[in-house]
Amino acid sequence: MAKAVRLYETGGPEVLRYEDIEVGDPGAGEVRIRHVAVGLNFADTYFRNGTYPVPMPNGMGVEAAGIVIAVGEGVTNVAEGDRVTYTGFINTLGAYSTERLIPAAPLIKLPETISFETAAAMTMRGLTASYLMRRIYPFQKGDSILLHAAAGGVGLIVSQWAKRLGLTVIGTVSTDAKAEIAQAHGCDYTINYSHEDVASRVREMTDGVGVNVVFDSVGKNTFMSSLDSLKRRGLMVCLGTASGTIPPFDPQILAMKGSLYMTRPALADYIADPIEKSALIKELFDQVGSGNIRIDINQHYALEDAVLAHRDLESRKLTGSSIFVI
Repeated sequence: MAKAVRLYETGGPEVLRYEDIEVGDPGAGEVRIRHVAVGLNFADTYFRNGTYPVPMPNGMGVEAAGIVIAVGEGVTNVAEGDRVTYTGFINTLGAYSTERLIPAAPLIKLPETISFETAAAMTMRGLTASYLMRRIYPFQKGDSILLHAAAGGVGLIVSQWAKRLGLTVIGTVSTDAKAEIAQAHGCDYTINYSHEDVASRVREMTDGVGVNVVFDSVGKNTFMSSLDSLKRRGLMVCLGTASGTIPPFDPQILAMKGSLYMTRPALADYIADPIEKSALIKELFDQVGSGNIRIDINQHYALEDAVLAHRDLESRKLTGSSIFVI
């Protein structure tokens, strides 16, 4: 009997239910996949707490890696026995499971150089890092970035990639231990926001100029300090809302702080086009497969421990990437 973590109502981690499920045979355009490893992402909490509304009941998780064990009618992009990974949004919800049915379209074939565990830890984070580094801004050697949550899964990948592009990386962290991790992965400077003023420290580190780009996955608590860290005509990239959604603001503030630009990107819009998705995947797999970028999996959980995993996730105690091992 297959197992899955299911959601029947929104709320805290305690609403997650680990239970038996019937999987069945794949229909047209579907495959049945046996998971080997499943990704744990902060975005998962948004489905659980209702920030991202979905019909109930529903599955949890949007990222996993495993083996195709059955193929439905009309599927041509993968075959039985293929090693695959996937990430997405509503169309991939249900990854917290030992086996499942899933549309074949989001599946990505895994090269032998990438393990299932690495794939589950990096497909969403890595593709996010890929578009941030290669699509969202025309980075030049010597440019600078401010990277919030620098010791997190996306942060560690972005830091390494940024250094390969010759960028100066300033990362924010909450503890000295996380500062050491961030520095070991490419951060030139770290700011402990628990006791340091981020914008003031950025100005000190950049001789008063500010950074070209801010990558802010925290949201409400860091929004203004992020704007104050940018150079004239810099770009504010709002990646997430870990501390809460950004309250409404007058766009005039962007002019007052230096004719700033602002974007709120979503991975789905950077992998919607198959050609662009393939290009981003190739860049990511090449970087990781060659060893240029390493993926640190610092937390491993059993699927039945999803409640604990979500509590740890929301406590900000995790570093690097986290996965469920099946």
